[in-house]
Amino acid sequence: MKFAIVLACLLVVTFANEEAEVLKNVAEINVLDFKYAYELSNHNRAEQAGVLKEHDNWVVSGEYEYVAPNGQTVKVVYTADETGYHPKVVEA
Repeated sequence: MKFAIVLACLLVVTFANEEAEVLKNVAEINVLDFKYAYELSNHNRAEQAGVLKEHDNWVVSGEYEYVAPNGQTVKVVYTADETGYHPKVVEA
């Protein structure tokens, strides 16, 4: 569940002081898996999918992208599992 906390913090930072129109918002939540995606008019977007493995361990992968204050687009691709959160910043 730590990945949800990290993602929530990232979303708060992304949406802070920003008014944006929702261009895409899809979600599918099941007992053993989930996926969602959103895209905003301010060039913020995210996708995430997860699968419940044995003993309540989630394996999650996703990415998010936003425009930094300096105008550069930042894209982060990540996985999260029982060993932790593993982000990688890639060129967008």
